[in-house]
Amino acid sequence: MKAATRHFFRALLLVCLLGLGLCAAAGWWLYQDYRAFVDQPMAMSAEEQIFEVRRGDSFRDVLAGLRRLGIQEGHDLYWRALAWELGVMRRLQVGEYAVEHDSTPRKLLLRLERGDVVQYRFTLIPGWNLRDLRAALAANPVLVQTLAGRSDESLMEAVGSPGLPAEGQFLPETYQFTRGSSDLDILKRAHLALRAALQQAWESRVPGLPLETPEQALVLASIIEKETGQAGERREIAGVFIRRLKLGMRLQTDPTVIYGIGAAFDGNLTRRHLETDTPWNTYTRAGLPPTPIALASPAALKAAVDPAEGETLYFVSRGDGTHHFSRTLAEHNAAVRRYQLRRR
Repeated sequence: MKAATRHFFRALLLVCLLGLGLCAAAGWWLYQDYRAFVDQPMAMSAEEQIFEVRRGDSFRDVLAGLRRLGIQEGHDLYWRALAWELGVMRRLQVGEYAVEHDSTPRKLLLRLERGDVVQYRFTLIPGWNLRDLRAALAANPVLVQTLAGRSDESLMEAVGSPGLPAEGQFLPETYQFTRGSSDLDILKRAHLALRAALQQAWESRVPGLPLETPEQALVLASIIEKETGQAGERREIAGVFIRRLKLGMRLQTDPTVIYGIGAAFDGNLTRRHLETDTPWNTYTRAGLPPTPIALASPAALKAAVDPAEGETLYFVSRGDGTHHFSRTLAEHNAAVRRYQLRRR
């Protein structure tokens, strides 16, 4: 009896040891499979896909969203284990996330933990007027639209500068944003950036300018922006306008006339346009226009407050994007005949 009992317990011990061995082997295999899953690139049907974590989503919702994208890698338990290991369970960040073809589960979940959401871009172009800017914002498919029907006056109240004209009050730059941002969010940032750039330019202005306020510098910068796209010409064009202002000469710049015509301008500037008075017609009125006429770049702002020295009072387009500068009216008329009348 004792011998039989000993054999039974030995057999039971052997079975237990074998079971423990199998469990250990299975556990080791599962662990190795899990570790391989963590850093294995996921098979994607496209180079990049976007999925969204919404407010209130649980990790189960996130995992379901990934499965809907076609991501089949890994058992759900693996994903949950990795999410717990990385702390994602406790720190899910709302937003859109990009899943690239070479993403791994670890990289993807770390993005969720950091809130590394998809960034979109909106670029304000130097030389745009407010109509151009509003149209571009309205055409953006990601931004939340809030500006329809809002007046320019209401717009400036919303960005924090009631009473200022809306034209030219936004810095042309590229602004990054996430889904859920509004058109007004972009304008608030662009307006703050413009005020900072204008103040910096005004504080660095050279002495003796016929400009009394930063707003006048902004108006002049907007005209400079519309007159040339050549970086090397901005300060020279600014010098022409500054000397004209000092002498009491009219600026006689076509972009201001075109701005005064507004949306009715058909691309053909005529003598009748030059002779038709508007608040922005610098052929019929002396001094600066009452408002900016376009978005001015930081380079145009700097040129307005630090113009090139010289004696030129006139310039005319050569037709290749550059200008010919003249000191006298006779020189200017000769340049006009050479570069414009002959081309016509």
